[in-house]
Amino acid sequence: MSTKEQNRLHILNGVLERYWTMKEAAPSLGVSERQGWRLLAAYQREGARGLVHQNRGRVPPNATPGDIRQQVVALAQQRYSGINHTHLTELLAEREGVMLPRPTVRRLLIRGGLTSPRQRRPP
Repeated sequence: MSTKEQNRLHILNGVLERYWTMKEAAPSLGVSERQGWRLLAAYQREGARGLVHQNRGRVPPNATPGDIRQQVVALAQQRYSGINHTHLTELLAEREGVMLPRPTVRRLLIRGGLTSPRQRRPP
């Protein structure tokens, strides 16, 4: 559990033991009184697990698969080295069949340690 969730657990235990009312506890939880009651109900129903966000640990459905991420970085390092991100995105779509938006390709390459090359032109 994160420290935020541990803090919520402590405060909700205080509400259950009648140290605080929900009206007093809600600002400490950072939620409205109504949401505080929902948190308390989830805590009573599921225990500490009810305080953890339900999306924790899930992979987003729109995430780029790991094999494609590795393929893009490998192609940028080997076959398409020295090509800027926009041109690389076009080549990946045309030649490799990898359809990714330019910002995604850029993000993958930056995470892989590859920057877009810029050539300086003479004045």
